[in-house]
Amino acid sequence: MGTKQYHHYLTRSWRHLLPERRPTQRLDSISQVIRDFDLVCLQEVDGGSLRSGFVNQLEYLAEASGFKYSFQQLNRDLGRLGQYSNGVLSKFVPLEIEDHKLPGLRGRGAIVAKYGSKEHHILLVGLHLALTPSSRNRQLAYVKEIVSAHKHVIVMGDLNCGSDQLFNSALKDTHLIQIPEQFPTYPSWNPKKHIDHILVSPSLAINRMQVLACDHSDHCPIAMEIQLPPELITPLTEIPV
Repeated sequence: MGTKQYHHYLTRSWRHLLPERRPTQRLDSISQVIRDFDLVCLQEVDGGSLRSGFVNQLEYLAEASGFKYSFQQLNRDLGRLGQYSNGVLSKFVPLEIEDHKLPGLRGRGAIVAKYGSKEHHILLVGLHLALTPSSRNRQLAYVKEIVSAHKHVIVMGDLNCGSDQLFNSALKDTHLIQIPEQFPTYPSWNPKKHIDHILVSPSLAINRMQVLACDHSDHCPIAMEIQLPPELITPLTEIPV
Protein backbone atom coordinates (compact mmCIF):
# COMPACT_ATOMS: atom_id res chain seq x y z
CA MET A 1 0.00 0.00 0.00
CA GLY A 2 3.04 2.28 -0.02
CA THR A 3 2.91 3.19 3.68
CA LYS A 4 6.01 5.30 4.37
CA GLN A 5 4.98 7.33 7.42
CA TYR A 6 2.67 6.71 10.37
CA HIS A 7 0.13 9.25 9.10
CA HIS A 8 -0.23 7.21 5.88
CA TYR A 9 -2.21 4.63 7.88
CA LEU A 10 -4.91 7.30 7.93
CA THR A 11 -4.35 9.33 4.76
CA ARG A 12 -3.89 6.25 2.58
CA SER A 13 -6.50 4.12 4.32
CA TRP A 14 -8.64 4.34 1.18
CA ARG A 15 -6.22 1.83 -0.38
CA HIS A 16 -7.81 -0.87 1.80
CA LEU A 17 -10.86 -0.53 -0.46
CA LEU A 18 -9.87 1.14 -3.73
CA PRO A 19 -7.02 0.48 -6.17
CA GLU A 20 -4.20 2.82 -7.06
CA ARG A 21 -4.10 4.24 -10.56
CA ARG A 22 -1.27 1.85 -11.48
CA PRO A 23 -1.92 -1.20 -9.28
CA THR A 24 1.06 -3.24 -10.56
CA GLN A 25 3.77 -0.57 -10.36
CA ARG A 26 4.78 -1.44 -6.78
CA LEU A 27 4.52 -5.16 -7.55
CA ASP A 28 7.06 -4.69 -10.35
CA SER A 29 9.45 -3.10 -7.86
CA ILE A 30 8.92 -5.91 -5.35
CA SER A 31 9.58 -8.51 -8.06
CA GLN A 32 13.06 -7.05 -8.55
CA VAL A 33 13.79 -7.51 -4.83
CA ILE A 34 12.67 -11.15 -4.57
CA ARG A 35 13.61 -12.62 -7.94
CA ASP A 36 17.01 -14.03 -6.85
CA PHE A 37 15.67 -15.93 -3.84
CA ASP A 38 14.68 -19.61 -3.88
CA LEU A 39 11.83 -19.34 -1.38
CA VAL A 40 9.69 -16.35 -0.41
CA CYS A 41 6.85 -16.07 2.11
CA LEU A 42 4.46 -13.12 1.84
CA GLN A 43 1.77 -11.74 4.11
CA GLU A 44 -1.19 -9.48 3.34
CA VAL A 45 -1.16 -10.06 -0.42
CA ASP A 46 -4.46 -9.65 -2.24
CA GLY A 47 -5.90 -12.50 -4.28
CA GLY A 48 -7.60 -10.30 -6.88
CA SER A 49 -10.26 -7.92 -5.62
CA LEU A 50 -11.31 -4.30 -6.12
CA ARG A 51 -8.58 -2.92 -3.86
CA SER A 52 -5.83 -4.55 -5.96
CA GLY A 53 -7.41 -3.63 -9.29
CA PHE A 54 -8.54 -7.26 -9.56
CA VAL A 55 -4.92 -8.37 -9.84
CA ASN A 56 -4.00 -11.59 -8.07
CA GLN A 57 -0.85 -10.17 -6.55
CA LEU A 58 0.73 -13.55 -5.78
CA GLU A 59 0.29 -14.83 -9.33
CA TYR A 60 1.57 -11.54 -10.71
CA LEU A 61 4.70 -11.64 -8.54
CA ALA A 62 5.34 -15.29 -9.44
CA GLU A 63 5.30 -14.53 -13.15
CA ALA A 64 7.22 -11.24 -12.88
CA SER A 65 9.93 -12.79 -10.65
CA GLY A 66 10.31 -16.13 -12.43
CA PHE A 67 9.01 -18.41 -9.69
CA LYS A 68 7.74 -21.75 -10.96
CA TYR A 69 5.45 -22.42 -8.01
CA SER A 70 3.07 -20.30 -5.98
CA PHE A 71 0.49 -21.04 -3.29
CA GLN A 72 -2.15 -18.65 -1.96
CA GLN A 73 -3.77 -19.05 1.45
CA LEU A 74 -6.96 -16.99 1.61
CA ASN A 75 -7.58 -15.92 5.21
CA ARG A 76 -10.17 -13.14 4.91
CA ASP A 77 -12.56 -13.51 2.01
CA LEU A 78 -14.55 -10.31 1.45
CA GLY A 79 -15.47 -11.25 -2.08
CA ARG A 80 -14.86 -8.50 -4.63
CA LEU A 81 -13.89 -6.08 -1.83
CA GLY A 82 -10.88 -7.95 -0.46
CA GLN A 83 -8.99 -11.23 -0.76
CA TYR A 84 -6.57 -11.01 2.19
CA SER A 85 -3.98 -13.77 1.86
CA ASN A 86 -0.64 -15.26 2.79
CA GLY A 87 1.50 -16.67 0.01
CA VAL A 88 4.51 -18.79 -0.86
CA LEU A 89 6.68 -18.41 -3.96
CA SER A 90 9.38 -20.99 -4.63
CA LYS A 91 11.75 -22.23 -7.31
CA PHE A 92 10.96 -25.80 -6.21
CA VAL A 93 7.66 -27.65 -6.24
CA PRO A 94 6.81 -28.88 -2.72
CA LEU A 95 6.23 -32.53 -1.96
CA GLU A 96 3.18 -31.53 0.11
CA ILE A 97 1.54 -28.26 1.07
CA GLU A 98 -1.23 -27.57 3.59
CA ASP A 99 -3.43 -24.64 4.57
CA HIS A 100 -3.72 -24.30 8.37
CA LYS A 101 -6.11 -21.91 10.09
CA LEU A 102 -4.53 -20.69 13.32
CA PRO A 103 -6.44 -20.61 16.63
CA GLY A 104 -7.95 -17.31 17.74
CA LEU A 105 -9.98 -14.80 15.77
CA ARG A 106 -10.58 -15.67 12.14
CA GLY A 107 -8.12 -14.35 9.60
CA ARG A 108 -4.77 -15.76 10.70
CA GLY A 109 -3.19 -18.73 8.97
CA ALA A 110 -0.06 -20.76 8.37
CA ILE A 111 1.15 -22.39 5.17
CA VAL A 112 2.94 -25.69 5.89
CA ALA A 113 5.00 -27.19 3.06
CA LYS A 114 7.46 -30.07 2.70
CA TYR A 115 10.31 -29.76 0.22
CA GLY A 116 12.41 -32.80 -0.71
CA SER A 117 11.48 -36.45 -0.30
CA LYS A 118 9.48 -38.37 2.27
CA GLU A 119 12.72 -39.57 3.84
CA HIS A 120 14.61 -36.25 3.72
CA HIS A 121 12.72 -32.97 3.60
CA ILE A 122 12.58 -29.40 4.87
CA LEU A 123 9.39 -28.38 6.60
CA LEU A 124 8.46 -24.77 5.88
CA VAL A 125 5.94 -22.87 8.01
CA GLY A 126 5.04 -19.43 6.62
CA LEU A 127 2.67 -17.49 8.85
CA HIS A 128 1.24 -14.21 10.10
CA LEU A 129 0.47 -14.09 13.82
CA ALA A 130 -2.09 -12.13 15.80
CA LEU A 131 -1.55 -8.75 17.45
CA THR A 132 -2.46 -9.76 21.02
CA PRO A 133 -0.05 -11.78 23.21
CA SER A 134 -2.70 -14.28 24.33
CA SER A 135 -3.69 -15.15 20.76
CA ARG A 136 -0.06 -15.31 19.64
CA ASN A 137 0.79 -17.73 22.43
CA ARG A 138 -2.02 -20.05 21.36
CA GLN A 139 -0.89 -19.83 17.76
CA LEU A 140 2.76 -20.52 18.65
CA ALA A 141 1.67 -23.55 20.68
CA TYR A 142 -0.11 -24.75 17.54
CA VAL A 143 3.07 -24.22 15.49
CA LYS A 144 5.08 -26.17 18.08
CA GLU A 145 2.89 -29.22 17.47
CA ILE A 146 3.47 -28.92 13.72
CA VAL A 147 7.27 -28.70 13.81
CA SER A 148 8.23 -30.91 16.74
CA ALA A 149 8.47 -34.16 14.79
CA HIS A 150 10.63 -32.79 11.96
CA LYS A 151 14.42 -32.52 11.81
CA HIS A 152 14.85 -29.77 9.20
CA VAL A 153 12.51 -26.82 9.80
CA ILE A 154 12.12 -23.21 8.69
CA VAL A 155 9.52 -20.95 10.34
CA MET A 156 9.18 -17.46 8.94
CA GLY A 157 6.80 -14.57 8.67
CA ASP A 158 5.33 -11.56 10.43
CA LEU A 159 5.18 -12.80 14.01
CA ASN A 160 4.16 -9.44 15.50
CA CYS A 161 6.47 -9.80 18.50
CA GLY A 162 10.10 -9.49 19.50
CA SER A 163 12.59 -12.31 20.05
CA ASP A 164 12.20 -12.22 23.83
CA GLN A 165 8.43 -12.76 23.59
CA LEU A 166 8.93 -15.42 20.95
CA PHE A 167 11.15 -17.61 23.08
CA ASN A 168 9.07 -17.15 26.19
CA SER A 169 6.31 -18.92 24.27
CA ALA A 170 5.79 -22.59 23.44
CA LEU A 171 8.62 -22.36 20.88
CA LYS A 172 11.22 -22.37 23.67
CA ASP A 173 10.59 -26.12 23.95
CA THR A 174 11.42 -26.75 20.29
CA HIS A 175 14.78 -27.14 18.51
CA LEU A 176 14.31 -23.88 16.57
CA ILE A 177 17.09 -21.31 16.83
CA GLN A 178 17.55 -17.69 15.84
CA ILE A 179 20.59 -15.47 15.31
CA PRO A 180 20.99 -13.54 18.59
CA GLU A 181 21.48 -10.14 16.92
CA GLN A 182 18.51 -7.87 16.41
CA PHE A 183 17.22 -7.25 12.87
CA PRO A 184 14.70 -4.39 13.04
CA THR A 185 12.09 -4.55 10.28
CA TYR A 186 9.33 -2.19 11.42
CA PRO A 187 8.48 0.49 10.50
CA SER A 188 10.23 0.38 7.13
CA TRP A 189 10.94 4.14 7.11
CA ASN A 190 12.76 3.94 10.47
CA PRO A 191 13.13 0.31 11.55
CA LYS A 192 13.21 -0.13 15.33
CA LYS A 193 11.23 -3.31 16.04
CA HIS A 194 12.32 -6.84 15.17
CA ILE A 195 8.92 -8.45 14.61
CA ASP A 196 9.53 -10.33 11.35
CA HIS A 197 11.52 -13.51 11.93
CA ILE A 198 13.17 -16.52 10.34
CA LEU A 199 13.73 -19.44 12.71
CA VAL A 200 15.53 -22.62 11.68
CA SER A 201 16.53 -25.95 13.13
CA PRO A 202 20.23 -26.48 14.06
CA SER A 203 20.63 -28.82 11.07
CA LEU A 204 20.39 -25.83 8.71
CA ALA A 205 23.59 -23.79 8.98
CA ILE A 206 22.97 -20.05 8.70
CA ASN A 207 25.43 -18.38 6.32
CA ARG A 208 24.03 -14.87 6.68
CA MET A 209 20.93 -12.93 7.61
CA GLN A 210 19.96 -9.38 6.74
CA VAL A 211 17.15 -6.86 6.55
CA LEU A 212 16.72 -5.65 2.99
CA ALA A 213 16.57 -1.91 2.37
CA CYS A 214 13.14 -1.88 0.80
CA ASP A 215 10.21 0.40 1.62
CA HIS A 216 7.48 -0.98 -0.62
CA SER A 217 5.60 -2.04 2.52
CA ASP A 218 5.42 -0.78 6.09
CA HIS A 219 7.68 -3.74 6.98
CA CYS A 220 11.17 -4.30 5.57
CA PRO A 221 11.75 -7.82 4.24
CA ILE A 222 14.10 -10.07 6.17
CA ALA A 223 16.32 -12.56 4.33
CA MET A 224 18.44 -15.55 5.27
CA GLU A 225 20.90 -17.72 3.39
CA ILE A 226 21.23 -21.27 4.72
CA GLN A 227 23.52 -24.19 3.98
CA LEU A 228 21.66 -27.41 3.28
CA PRO A 229 22.87 -30.65 4.88
CA PRO A 230 24.09 -33.23 2.32
CA GLU A 231 21.01 -35.48 2.62
CA LEU A 232 18.77 -32.63 1.41
CA ILE A 233 20.73 -31.45 -1.62
CA THR A 234 19.86 -34.35 -3.94
CA PRO A 235 16.13 -34.57 -3.04
CA LEU A 236 15.74 -30.83 -3.71
CA THR A 237 17.70 -30.73 -6.99
CA GLU A 238 15.72 -33.70 -8.32
CA ILE A 239 12.37 -31.94 -7.83
CA PRO A 240 10.80 -31.04 -11.21
CA VAL A 241 10.25 -27.34 -11.77
